[in-house]
Amino acid sequence: MRSRSESLEFALLGLLSQNSLHGYELRKRLTAIYGPFRALSFSVLYPQLKRMMLAGLIEESTEAATPRRSRIVYGLTEKGRDRFEKLTDTVGPDTWEDEGFEVRFAFFSPTSTTNRVRILEGRHRRLKEKAEILRGELEKSPIGIDKYLEEWRRHSLESAEREIVWLEDMIKTERK
Repeated sequence: MRSRSESLEFALLGLLSQNSLHGYELRKRLTAIYGPFRALSFSVLYPQLKRMMLAGLIEESTEAATPRRSRIVYGLTEKGRDRFEKLTDTVGPDTWEDEGFEVRFAFFSPTSTTNRVRILEGRHRRLKEKAEILRGELEKSPIGIDKYLEEWRRHSLESAEREIVWLEDMIKTERK
């Protein structure tokens, strides 16, 4: 997922592969994936849905919400199902970087075991590199560096180390 748009497309395809949903429900479920601190506005969601409709990945239908009102429901087309399947079969650096990993992990079930392991191993390598860089920065912190920056680096290192342990457990579980 090189861009936020690609990441959002993958997440939408993943959600719609489970069942058809209306815009408000999509936004609610995306917030569950991305977390409450990364707001996803309707001004981002609806243009993405429109692009996906124009690409033939999704289609809309109307569903009665109340006797007087209807709402638009989005569902996957065959082309959308194929695209989602192709994306779950694709593994590369963007699948283990921060945002790409988060979204890919949310849809690990339809991903093959082999690809899940490859993604987890890629994430593991990436975090080991990050931890080494942070360790080096902490060891050679220049005199006079802001104490809060140093504390942030320490916190980042501890977070990376915790995730590394978690990933090692996940990889072990996936290989069984």
